[in-house]
Amino acid sequence: MFQNLTEKINAAFKKFKNKGKLTEEDVRAGMREIKLALLEADVNFKVVREFIKKVTERAVGADVINSLLPAQQIVKIVNEELTALMGGENERIHLASRPPTIVMMVGLQGAGKTTHCGKLAGSFKKQGRRPLLVACDVYRPAAIRQLEVIGGQLDIPVFSMGTDVSPVRIAEAGIEHARRHGHDIVFIDTAGRLHIDEKMMEELRDIKQTVEPNEILLVIDAMLGQDAVNVAETFNGMLDITGVILTKLDGDTRGGAALSVRFVTGKPIKYVGVGEKLDAIEPFYPDRMASRILGMGDVLSLIEKAEAAYDEQQAAELERKLRKSEFTLEDFLEQFRQVRKMGPMKDILAKLPGIDQSQLAGAEIDERAIDRLEAIILSMTPQERRKPSIINPSRKKRIAAGSGMRVEDVNRLLKQFDQTCKMMKELSGGKLGRMMKKGRRFR
Repeated sequence: MFQNLTEKINAAFKKFKNKGKLTEEDVRAGMREIKLALLEADVNFKVVREFIKKVTERAVGADVINSLLPAQQIVKIVNEELTALMGGENERIHLASRPPTIVMMVGLQGAGKTTHCGKLAGSFKKQGRRPLLVACDVYRPAAIRQLEVIGGQLDIPVFSMGTDVSPVRIAEAGIEHARRHGHDIVFIDTAGRLHIDEKMMEELRDIKQTVEPNEILLVIDAMLGQDAVNVAETFNGMLDITGVILTKLDGDTRGGAALSVRFVTGKPIKYVGVGEKLDAIEPFYPDRMASRILGMGDVLSLIEKAEAAYDEQQAAELERKLRKSEFTLEDFLEQFRQVRKMGPMKDILAKLPGIDQSQLAGAEIDERAIDRLEAIILSMTPQERRKPSIINPSRKKRIAAGSGMRVEDVNRLLKQFDQTCKMMKELSGGKLGRMMKKGRRFR
């Protein structure tokens, strides 16, 4: 996402970096390039105009023009104004003081409403909540079945009453069911249309009036570009939404909707869909997104993904093994499995600062490398995994044949393992533990 915008903004920044001192004309010329980059990224014109005005006013101030490092000051200003444009701070679902919290999901057909009902419910289940999905889309063929399949995959119950009952009645009965069965958060999947019409809005207003939801979240397809902003404006005007979920953000290299929705509606983007899997949903952090747009990475999100994938008990056991030089090939494999839990390697690399996103877009990243590593290690005997030094040429041939690999692949793995062990030994003796504690303090 944002690949084209990132490239063009960074090209504008390079012009600033080549100058020891900046004139007001230099700043305005650079802002013209950033303005064009934003418009090409499908950002709303009013949003672009206001953004460029604010950045220019700050950038032509004496603090920047007379600064020893004016280029860095401009990057800082653009970063701050991008963050402010997208809402400043992360906002999530506000939980009701008396359960259940009622979340009504609205949007056009095809935006991913039903799927994101499940994704959100799944994320709250991981937090220890007891979610319920309520199927109120009685018009789209197989919509109820789709929600039931998603609920089954996530082990979350689905309340439905078929297609012959009004959506308002289903929503009301679903809330009563949640209260009786101890569900503390309810996600109501409403019907979408291919376009906005009065009948659709009237039905949504009736559901809102009947169940009085704590949140009305509008699910928008980020690929719509300018139309996404128009949809958001219309839904907000008719329903007074509380927030937005942007879907398919991983597939949009322009990203205009993310930069326009908050400014136009005044309502925050609360979550973003970043893939097809049922765990591919993330809270929206304006400051982190601004950093990614400017090519600075998103290290905090990467740390959170790592912590979610990694067990603290395993970390303590790993530290103990390192201290006693007991790190084995089985432990080595486990570390790679933990990395795989964090998601596709391309997504991980995209969050690292200093990575050239344009090169990453065309790069062929071998996502099956861990599978091959696993095949080699699992083709070894338990003794070989615990004591790799006994693996002689004949054993290597047997392991290669058993895993469907070459002897060169086995040699490469053993070399990687040796290098890892050497590095880990340097971190042992308490250094690793201190690093982990520093990482926790950083968060």
